[in-house]
Amino acid sequence: GYTRSKGLDLQTALFYNANVAFALASLKGVNIPMYIAIKRLTPLAVLIAGFFAGKGRPSTQVTLSVLLTAGGVVIAALGDFSFDLFGYGLAFVSVFFQTMYLVLVEKSGAEDGLSSVEIMFYNSFLSLPFLIFLIIVTREFPDSLVLLIAKSNSFSFLVILILSLVMGIILNYTMFLCTIVNSALTTTIVGVLKGVGSTTLGFFLLGGVKVHGLNVTGLVINTAGGLWYSYAKYRQRKSRPLKLTPDIEAHRK
Repeated sequence: GYTRSKGLDLQTALFYNANVAFALASLKGVNIPMYIAIKRLTPLAVLIAGFFAGKGRPSTQVTLSVLLTAGGVVIAALGDFSFDLFGYGLAFVSVFFQTMYLVLVEKSGAEDGLSSVEIMFYNSFLSLPFLIFLIIVTREFPDSLVLLIAKSNSFSFLVILILSLVMGIILNYTMFLCTIVNSALTTTIVGVLKGVGSTTLGFFLLGGVKVHGLNVTGLVINTAGGLWYSYAKYRQRKSRPLKLTPDIEAHRK
């Protein structure tokens, strides 16, 4: 059991870092709003992965809501005049890796009894070799270190750096906790709803993005699918008793 658990943690760290690497690389050719739209295909990918992993067939409402969410993505993408095939390809690969690590996080919590804090610790520790390899291959080191030292005298830079670190920790903790308590699919749907605000801000604050009727239509359909899924899962959870997770049990003790 211990060896199998460590194997899952290693795979999770591998897929997690691959997701980050391909996501950042895709942003060179894809604008923020459309990147977020592509990432919203993750719920559909998680739904398919869960089916082949033996989780069984989801309810009709869950299936239709996820398909509606994916349909909104397609419609929004049709309105992207700055289409970049290579950037889109990298984003799709990122969707695959995100799907895999979320499924593994759910499996670690359900089968091995790991809490979100434990998964975070193992994921961070095991990510170090992958991150070191990436910064060497991409030649980020030592230039990034020199830049960091040069910027260390700036108070505003330090504040932004610390805030980014803290928000990153909170994001990963809540994401892993949501995946364990609910499911990988629920986490991706919550991400869809969160992405609505990010997409809207990306259109109006980042510049360089032309707003098209298809973008707005796709966003509305995408949001409707996310809300529908949330309602369907709420009805399912009301009809069955809540299963305690390691995090909740530890909190009650």
